[in-house]
Amino acid sequence: MEAAQRVTGRIGFAGLGTMGAYMAENLIRAGHELSVWNRSPGRATHLVDLGAAEASTPAQLGATCDIVITCVTDAPDVEEVLFAPDGLAEGMREGSLFIDCSTISPTKAREFASRLSQRGIAMLDAPVSGGSEGARLATLTIMVGGEIDDVERAREVLGALGSTITHLGPLGAGQWTKAVNQVILAGTYLAVAEGVTLALKAGLDAERVVGALAGGAAGSWVLQNRSGRMIDDDYPIGFKLRLHRKDLGIALALARDVGAVLPVTSLAASFEDGLIGEGHGDEDNSALARSIRTLSGL
Repeated sequence: MEAAQRVTGRIGFAGLGTMGAYMAENLIRAGHELSVWNRSPGRATHLVDLGAAEASTPAQLGATCDIVITCVTDAPDVEEVLFAPDGLAEGMREGSLFIDCSTISPTKAREFASRLSQRGIAMLDAPVSGGSEGARLATLTIMVGGEIDDVERAREVLGALGSTITHLGPLGAGQWTKAVNQVILAGTYLAVAEGVTLALKAGLDAERVVGALAGGAAGSWVLQNRSGRMIDDDYPIGFKLRLHRKDLGIALALARDVGAVLPVTSLAASFEDGLIGEGHGDEDNSALARSIRTLSGL
């Protein structure tokens, strides 16, 4: 990055959940001056101990920062952080940059960008993939939509959060790409769950089976990082199943809009609906294996 594009001002971060807290910490460790805000109190303590300043409102956060990042649950949460009384938009200055790392619909991302542009504030949609591990290790994949000059302005900051940063096109393209990501993951989780279940039903050592397959054509991040949970039938949080179901809802709506048929995604969504109804929505989304195991008598 050229010197003129280096970030010298304070960075703001709103949304200190499972992913956001790690992302904010990595910004501090990369040497950025950071201010933070979270809707639920008490989430910023360890970041303040590391040197962050804590804002009392999103507006105060925006007023002190040149670039502000959000990582929250869904479009209504982004809208509230931005445009509610004392929201970010009230505080952010003309010429500042807003980066949304949440997963929302491309339509809502473009709507928010339009509203911000009326105030002279630029926006990037930059959803992430990699789960809590990727957030903690700063190895997230970041899918970016927006103007190229804004992407280059943000690249150093995003580089503190992830190892793969790809500009996909105009604003909204990042969210479209994240939808594709979640569709592929849905099928992969189901496939790995079926494979693990088949190995278990056959009486094989499922861990050895996974080890044998991991370096071949069946290898994947899900096989390497989530098959153990499926074997143990224990699903500690990495990325909540109910959030994955929300993302699949976005993908299925987009598919209807463009006339794409996604039968595997629809099946995964149906399984996730059942699991959420049974109280498993806050488990890792590898809990999809619960459905396959149950159908197979495990």
